[in-house]
Amino acid sequence: MTAVEPTQAEAAKPLTPEMVAEIRRLCDRYPDRRAVVLPALHVVHQRWRMVPRSAVVEIAELLGLAPAEVQDTLSFYGFFKQDRPHGVVRAWVCRSISCALRGGDGLLERLCELAGTRPGEPSRDGALTVEAAECLGACEHAPCVLANETLYRSVDPEEAVELFRKLRQQAALEEGSEAAPEGASAGEAHEE
Repeated sequence: MTAVEPTQAEAAKPLTPEMVAEIRRLCDRYPDRRAVVLPALHVVHQRWRMVPRSAVVEIAELLGLAPAEVQDTLSFYGFFKQDRPHGVVRAWVCRSISCALRGGDGLLERLCELAGTRPGEPSRDGALTVEAAECLGACEHAPCVLANETLYRSVDPEEAVELFRKLRQQAALEEGSEAAPEGASAGEAHEE
Protein backbone atom coordinates (compact mmCIF):
# COMPACT_ATOMS: atom_id res chain seq x y z
CA MET A 1 0.00 0.00 0.00
CA THR A 2 1.41 3.39 -0.93
CA ALA A 3 1.76 5.83 1.92
CA VAL A 4 0.05 9.16 1.34
CA GLU A 5 -0.69 12.21 3.42
CA PRO A 6 -4.13 11.92 5.01
CA THR A 7 -6.83 14.30 3.87
CA GLN A 8 -8.47 16.51 6.48
CA ALA A 9 -11.34 14.03 6.81
CA GLU A 10 -8.94 11.09 7.11
CA ALA A 11 -6.84 12.92 9.71
CA ALA A 12 -10.00 13.42 11.75
CA LYS A 13 -10.71 9.66 11.60
CA PRO A 14 -7.42 8.16 10.37
CA LEU A 15 -7.98 4.46 11.00
CA THR A 16 -9.44 2.90 7.89
CA PRO A 17 -11.55 -0.28 8.22
CA GLU A 18 -8.53 -2.21 6.88
CA MET A 19 -6.27 -0.74 9.56
CA VAL A 20 -8.77 -1.58 12.30
CA ALA A 21 -9.01 -5.16 11.02
CA GLU A 22 -5.21 -5.48 10.92
CA ILE A 23 -4.86 -4.14 14.47
CA ARG A 24 -7.58 -6.52 15.68
CA ARG A 25 -5.69 -9.43 14.08
CA LEU A 26 -2.57 -8.32 15.96
CA CYS A 27 -4.45 -8.59 19.27
CA ASP A 28 -4.57 -12.37 18.87
CA ARG A 29 -0.78 -12.56 18.58
CA TYR A 30 0.16 -10.68 21.75
CA PRO A 31 -0.32 -11.50 25.45
CA ASP A 32 -2.15 -8.24 26.25
CA ARG A 33 -3.42 -5.09 24.58
CA ARG A 34 -0.47 -2.93 25.72
CA ALA A 35 1.83 -5.16 23.68
CA VAL A 36 -0.17 -4.28 20.54
CA VAL A 37 0.47 -0.52 20.81
CA LEU A 38 3.80 -0.50 18.94
CA PRO A 39 2.64 -2.74 16.07
CA ALA A 40 -0.57 -0.67 15.82
CA LEU A 41 1.48 2.52 15.53
CA HIS A 42 3.43 0.89 12.71
CA VAL A 43 0.19 0.02 10.89
CA VAL A 44 -0.87 3.68 10.91
CA HIS A 45 2.61 5.00 10.16
CA GLN A 46 3.01 2.70 7.17
CA ARG A 47 -0.17 4.07 5.61
CA TRP A 48 0.17 7.78 6.36
CA ARG A 49 3.97 8.19 6.92
CA MET A 50 2.93 9.75 10.24
CA VAL A 51 0.68 9.00 13.21
CA PRO A 52 -1.87 11.82 13.59
CA ARG A 53 -2.93 12.64 17.13
CA SER A 54 -6.44 11.49 16.29
CA ALA A 55 -5.00 8.04 15.48
CA VAL A 56 -3.53 7.86 18.98
CA VAL A 57 -7.04 8.30 20.40
CA GLU A 58 -8.52 5.73 18.02
CA ILE A 59 -5.80 3.16 18.77
CA ALA A 60 -6.36 3.72 22.50
CA GLU A 61 -10.13 3.21 22.11
CA LEU A 62 -9.60 0.10 19.99
CA LEU A 63 -7.20 -1.42 22.54
CA GLY A 64 -9.09 -0.27 25.64
CA LEU A 65 -6.21 1.90 26.83
CA ALA A 66 -5.82 5.52 27.82
CA PRO A 67 -4.60 7.77 24.97
CA ALA A 68 -1.65 8.76 27.19
CA GLU A 69 -0.42 5.13 27.14
CA VAL A 70 -0.37 5.11 23.33
CA GLN A 71 1.21 8.58 23.20
CA ASP A 72 3.91 7.49 25.67
CA THR A 73 4.93 4.65 23.36
CA LEU A 74 4.83 6.87 20.28
CA SER A 75 6.91 9.64 21.85
CA PHE A 76 9.53 7.19 23.14
CA TYR A 77 10.54 6.23 19.60
CA GLY A 78 12.05 8.86 17.29
CA PHE A 79 10.86 6.79 14.33
CA PHE A 80 7.30 8.06 14.39
CA LYS A 81 6.31 11.43 12.96
CA GLN A 82 3.25 13.09 14.39
CA ASP A 83 2.98 16.63 13.07
CA ARG A 84 3.47 15.94 9.36
CA PRO A 85 4.38 13.00 7.13
CA HIS A 86 7.97 12.22 6.29
CA GLY A 87 9.03 11.90 2.66
CA VAL A 88 8.13 8.98 0.41
CA VAL A 89 11.74 7.88 0.95
CA ARG A 90 13.06 8.25 4.46
CA ALA A 91 16.84 8.11 4.29
CA TRP A 92 18.57 7.40 7.60
CA VAL A 93 22.26 8.36 7.51
CA CYS A 94 24.20 6.46 10.14
CA ARG A 95 26.22 8.56 12.56
CA SER A 96 27.76 5.80 14.67
CA ILE A 97 31.47 6.13 15.36
CA SER A 98 32.40 3.98 12.34
CA CYS A 99 30.25 6.00 9.97
CA ALA A 100 31.27 9.33 11.50
CA LEU A 101 34.96 8.50 11.08
CA ARG A 102 34.36 7.67 7.41
CA GLY A 103 32.40 10.84 6.57
CA GLY A 104 28.82 10.10 7.66
CA ASP A 105 28.25 13.56 9.14
CA GLY A 106 29.39 15.25 5.94
CA LEU A 107 27.20 12.88 3.94
CA LEU A 108 24.18 13.83 6.08
CA GLU A 109 24.89 17.55 5.61
CA ARG A 110 25.36 17.22 1.85
CA LEU A 111 22.18 15.15 1.33
CA CYS A 112 20.19 17.72 3.33
CA GLU A 113 21.72 20.51 1.27
CA LEU A 114 20.77 18.74 -1.96
CA ALA A 115 17.23 18.14 -0.65
CA GLY A 116 16.98 21.80 0.38
CA THR A 117 16.03 20.92 3.94
CA ARG A 118 17.33 20.16 7.42
CA PRO A 119 17.63 16.72 9.01
CA GLY A 120 14.20 15.28 9.77
CA GLU A 121 12.26 17.63 7.49
CA PRO A 122 10.66 16.46 4.24
CA SER A 123 11.74 18.00 0.96
CA ARG A 124 9.36 20.60 -0.46
CA ASP A 125 7.84 18.04 -2.86
CA GLY A 126 7.49 15.39 -0.12
CA ALA A 127 9.73 12.92 -1.93
CA LEU A 128 12.57 12.69 0.58
CA THR A 129 13.34 13.07 4.27
CA VAL A 130 16.98 12.76 5.33
CA GLU A 131 17.58 11.95 8.99
CA ALA A 132 20.43 10.99 11.29
CA ALA A 133 20.39 7.48 12.72
CA GLU A 134 22.33 6.50 15.82
CA CYS A 135 23.36 3.14 14.35
CA LEU A 136 22.20 1.04 11.43
CA GLY A 137 24.17 -2.03 12.48
CA ALA A 138 26.26 -2.13 9.31
CA CYS A 139 29.56 -0.79 10.66
CA GLU A 140 31.60 -2.88 8.23
CA HIS A 141 29.97 -0.86 5.42
CA ALA A 142 30.50 2.62 6.86
CA PRO A 143 29.20 5.08 6.06
CA CYS A 144 25.81 3.67 5.18
CA VAL A 145 22.33 4.96 4.48
CA LEU A 146 19.06 3.09 5.00
CA ALA A 147 16.46 4.45 2.58
CA ASN A 148 13.14 2.85 3.50
CA GLU A 149 14.22 -0.80 3.28
CA THR A 150 17.19 -0.32 0.94
CA LEU A 151 20.65 -0.26 2.51
CA TYR A 152 23.27 1.75 0.63
CA ARG A 153 26.67 0.51 1.80
CA SER A 154 30.09 2.13 1.92
CA VAL A 155 28.83 5.44 0.53
CA ASP A 156 31.74 7.78 -0.09
CA PRO A 157 30.66 11.31 0.91
CA GLU A 158 31.96 12.47 -2.47
CA GLU A 159 29.19 10.35 -4.05
CA ALA A 160 26.39 12.28 -2.30
CA VAL A 161 25.06 13.74 -5.57
CA GLU A 162 24.78 10.28 -7.13
CA LEU A 163 23.15 8.86 -4.00
CA PHE A 164 20.70 11.78 -3.95
CA ARG A 165 19.76 10.97 -7.56
CA LYS A 166 19.15 7.33 -6.59
CA LEU A 167 17.02 8.36 -3.62
CA ARG A 168 14.88 10.59 -5.85
CA GLN A 169 14.49 7.69 -8.30
CA GLN A 170 13.58 5.38 -5.43
CA ALA A 171 10.90 7.86 -4.31
CA ALA A 172 9.49 7.96 -7.84
CA LEU A 173 9.51 4.15 -8.00
CA GLU A 174 7.78 3.79 -4.65
CA GLU A 175 5.10 6.21 -5.80
CA GLY A 176 4.50 3.97 -8.82
CA SER A 177 6.79 5.56 -11.41
CA GLU A 178 8.81 3.49 -13.88
CA ALA A 179 12.04 5.35 -12.95
CA ALA A 180 14.03 2.81 -10.90
CA PRO A 181 17.73 2.97 -10.09
CA GLU A 182 19.68 0.84 -12.52
CA GLY A 183 19.51 -2.77 -11.38
CA ALA A 184 17.90 -1.90 -8.05
CA SER A 185 14.73 -2.95 -6.34
CA ALA A 186 13.29 -2.07 -2.94
CA GLY A 187 14.79 -4.02 -0.08
CA GLU A 188 18.03 -4.66 -1.93
CA ALA A 189 21.42 -3.82 -0.47
CA HIS A 190 23.73 -1.71 -2.59
CA GLU A 191 27.52 -1.65 -2.63
CA GLU A 192 28.69 1.83 -3.42
